[in-house]
Amino acid sequence: MRKVALVCLAVVVMASVAQAQVSKADRDAMLDHLKKSKKDLEKATKGLSAAQWSFKAAPDRWSVAETYEHITLAEEMLFGLIEKTAQSPAAPEKKVATASEKDAKIEQVVTDRSTKFKAPDPLQPTGRWSVDAMKKEFAARRAKTMDFAKNSKEDLRAHFYAGPPGEMDGVQWVLFLSSHVERHIAQINEVKADPNFPKK
Repeated sequence: MRKVALVCLAVVVMASVAQAQVSKADRDAMLDHLKKSKKDLEKATKGLSAAQWSFKAAPDRWSVAETYEHITLAEEMLFGLIEKTAQSPAAPEKKVATASEKDAKIEQVVTDRSTKFKAPDPLQPTGRWSVDAMKKEFAARRAKTMDFAKNSKEDLRAHFYAGPPGEMDGVQWVLFLSSHVERHIAQINEVKADPNFPKK
């Protein structure tokens, strides 16, 4: 009888663990978004010359290299906030069925460049890496983010942490990070569209 009770308890525990994990749909959404923003960044900077990487449309504007450096720095900082979110006490009572609507709103707000923001000092570019080293650094940091999105055992919809658009769950923080990259890919494309951008 005791063995039967233990088996039943184990089944209940295993079922609760399974239920606590992020859904396949949310996991796929995070991974797809992360893959897309990485691919879009590679496409936007592929084949650029040294002159093109360093071109600045104005003294107070960032070059492609500076924008890429900011993206790389922000990847680690935002990933730290994602980890804090996952480690925060679970609050499943705060989950809502309309979370996907907020997901879309966050992506829209983050990528909208009609409003500009000054990056905090730790995320300001200083030329700390060569272009090749910077690409490798971003790739390593993105791989870490991807690994988290792929393997996290937490129900990220049940963990929350305050951010610029307000309180966000773990899935939304991942989408915020990836959308931040898309925001600055648009900035890179603005630099490349400048009439004085070097032809080669």
